[in-house]
Amino acid sequence: MARNVWLKLSASARVKVVSMNWPNAFESALQDESRCELCPLSRVKAGVAVRIKQLCAAPELQNRLRELGLGEEQIIKLLTSQTNFICQVCNARLAISAQLAQMILVEPLRPAVIPI
Repeated sequence: MARNVWLKLSASARVKVVSMNWPNAFESALQDESRCELCPLSRVKAGVAVRIKQLCAAPELQNRLRELGLGEEQIIKLLTSQTNFICQVCNARLAISAQLAQMILVEPLRPAVIPI
């Protein structure tokens, strides 16, 4: 009897996986990096949202980046990745150099699981 209830519950519970910010461009970039979880911001394709995980800079520069909103666990979106990197942070756009983008380690946002 309990098994039948469990089968009915498992059959009626449907889950839809929604990929929010895991485009093929970023996925291919991760495959190039031997499937690493952390990559420098300079390796991310434009249009992708990521989470900052680590600042690999001098302590003074780390503090300044945090003051600007580029702190650990902050979600940002890379708008352009040409000569300067333009990021959307807290409804503001910040331009940073390629050298600075190399010092910011980020991770992709995981796909969200939304019950339907």
